[in-house]
Amino acid sequence: MGNNNKKIAFSGIQPSGDLTIGNYLGALKNWVAIQDDFESYYCVVDLHALTVRQDPKELRLRTLKNLAIYIASGLDPKKNTLFIQSHVPAHSEATWLLNCFCYIGELSRMTQYKDKSQKIGESVSAGLFTYPVLMAADILLYNTDVVPVGVDQKQHIELARDLAVRFNNLYSPTFTIPEPYIADTGAKIMDLQEPEKKMSKSADNPNAYILILDPPNTIKKKISRAVTDDIGVVRYSEDQPGVSNLISILSTVTHMTPKDIEKKYEGMGYAQLKADVTDALVEELSPVQKTVKELLEDKTYLESIYKNSADKANYVANKTLRKMQRKLGLIPR
Repeated sequence: MGNNNKKIAFSGIQPSGDLTIGNYLGALKNWVAIQDDFESYYCVVDLHALTVRQDPKELRLRTLKNLAIYIASGLDPKKNTLFIQSHVPAHSEATWLLNCFCYIGELSRMTQYKDKSQKIGESVSAGLFTYPVLMAADILLYNTDVVPVGVDQKQHIELARDLAVRFNNLYSPTFTIPEPYIADTGAKIMDLQEPEKKMSKSADNPNAYILILDPPNTIKKKISRAVTDDIGVVRYSEDQPGVSNLISILSTVTHMTPKDIEKKYEGMGYAQLKADVTDALVEELSPVQKTVKELLEDKTYLESIYKNSADKANYVANKTLRKMQRKLGLIPR
């Protein structure tokens, strides 16, 4: 199955909230850019979304919406395996096997767990603690060479590598050791209200993020409210995080370098920059939104994609799972 000459890429996004331009510019655009170079598996990681309480109806809707956004963003279903994580039971089965090789110390050091458990306290779920192991299973089942991710996920890839090496050393080579693949541009789009933080769909303030499906007037309103500073100079530097974030967004959409953008806005204030960021985003997202709407109206087509893709993903993942089970001494079924 698949092209043996190409390296394998795997990634996924949670359907735990509507997707933002951070997901689009930081992940999806990069996936699209490499789709001819890799044998790629991209899934909607619905099992990961369960680490926090979900409304079942909303989760189903967002899972389909994510899939539609993947395709509308330019991921060709003929070139990529686009599936729903829970449709491949090997993900859950391999997670248990890997759980038995993962140390509590490793999981408690995970930055995202530390952040979230501080907020939640004692009632933090075991799923939130062990989900990096599920993420490792996601990656390792496909003999993944590269994982296109944002910088903030690097720690989780490290864990997947450590578990793969540990298993390989104990039971002979089983897994490919994956590498993070971090693109040069758009790897991290920041919060519009607190530009020191990554843009997140779970932020409390709706002005903090722009959704892929936000209408033009909403995009305009959110960009116009984006935090800047009182320096008044369009410059890409650490001491101007708000302005730098707007430059990052414009740079990723228009392919101009931050340096070129600085030159273009020399002597201009922030109003012109904000107006141009708005126009660039609206122009970029309008065709995506139109296609998402069409895809969501054609449930049969979407179903055919996730079913065919799950068939292929199951075939590949089960081969790896069987190998793991055999080496661990489980009787083949």
